[in-house]
Amino acid sequence: MTLRATKYLSPFIIYLGSLLSFTGHGFVIWIPVIYAWILIPVAELFLKPNPGNMNAAEEELATTDKTYDFFLYLTVVLQFLALYMFLHGIKYDSLSWVEIVGRTWVMGLLCGTFGINIGHELGHRVNKFEQTLAKMLLLSSLYMHFFIEHNKGHHKRVATPEDPSSARFGEWVYIFYFRSIIFSYFSAWSIANKDIKKKGRPVYSLFNEMIQFLLIQAAFILIIFFIFGWFPTLCFLAAALIGILLLETVNYIEHYGLQRKSLGQSKYERAMPAHSWNSDHVIGRLMLFELSRHSDHHYLASRKYQVLRHHDDSPQMPTGYPGMMILSLFPPAWFHVMNKRIKTMETSNLTYSLQSGNLYQD
Repeated sequence: MTLRATKYLSPFIIYLGSLLSFTGHGFVIWIPVIYAWILIPVAELFLKPNPGNMNAAEEELATTDKTYDFFLYLTVVLQFLALYMFLHGIKYDSLSWVEIVGRTWVMGLLCGTFGINIGHELGHRVNKFEQTLAKMLLLSSLYMHFFIEHNKGHHKRVATPEDPSSARFGEWVYIFYFRSIIFSYFSAWSIANKDIKKKGRPVYSLFNEMIQFLLIQAAFILIIFFIFGWFPTLCFLAAALIGILLLETVNYIEHYGLQRKSLGQSKYERAMPAHSWNSDHVIGRLMLFELSRHSDHHYLASRKYQVLRHHDDSPQMPTGYPGMMILSLFPPAWFHVMNKRIKTMETSNLTYSLQSGNLYQD
C-alpha cells in the first residue's frame, strides 16, 4: 500500500462510527452524523483549500496503483455488512424512537456517502466487474437507474436547461429535489428504451436494463421484508431516501446557476471546468473520494478519483461540500453567498469577451 493512498482510508472512519451506532445506545448512535455534518463543516471553515495537483509522473503511478481501486471494492463489502447490522439491530435491539431515528440517519449517511457516491465512481469504469459493483452499491440506496441516467444523460446535458440534475439560478433546493428525482427517473427510462430499441429487442422485456433494475430492487426489498419484517424494511426505505436526498443535494450544489453556451439546434459548447463548482477543501475531498473536484470530473469523466485535478478557471466554493450542502438547505443564505459569486463571474466573463472583441457572454 502506497503512503499517498493511505489518506483515502480516512472516509472509513464513518464506517467505524456506524459500527458504534448500530451496536450502541444513546448519544453514541449520533457520532457519525455529528462527525459528518458538524465537525467536518466547522473544520473546513478554518482550513485552507489545497489546489495542488500531481505532476505527470505521480499521476501515472497513482492511476495504475490498485490500492485506490481496492478501497472502492472494500466499500461494497462494508456497505452490505453495515446494512445487515442496521436491519438486525432495528429488529432485535430495544431502542427508543430517538435511537431508531439516529440509526436510520447513520444508515442514510452510508447510503449517500458510500452507496451512491462510490457507485458513481465505479459506474464510470469500463469493465463489467467494476460496473457490477457500482450497481450493487446503488442497490443499497434503491437508486440503480442513476447508473443509466448519470452516465448517458447528465454528463451529456450537464449545465443546460435539458438536464434535470443541473440546478438553475434562483432555484430552491427543495423544488430541485422534485424536479431532479422525477425527471431523472423518466430520463433513465427514455435512455434505456432507446438503447434496447437500437439492439432490436422489445422495450418491455428483461433485456431492458430499467426493468432489470426495477425487479432487482423489488426483490431486494421483499428479501429484507421476509427476513427482518415490516418495520426494519420501512427504516431501510427511510435510510435509502436520506441517501437519495444527500445525492440530490450534491447535484444541486455542483452546477447551481452555471450554463453552457447554446450553439443552436439543441447543441451546446463542450462541458468545461467552468461549468461545475469545485472545492479543494481537503477533508471534504477525502470524505467523498475527491467528488468535490467536480470540474475536472466533468471535463474528463474517465479520470479516476485519485488523479482528479484543480483547474484555475473552475468556479470555487467558499468551503467544502459538507458545509455547502448544509448551506443549500437555507435558500436565502445560499442565494446570498452563491448568487453574488455567479454575478461576479458573469461580469468578469463579459469584460473578457468585450476585450476579446466577442459580442456574446462566455
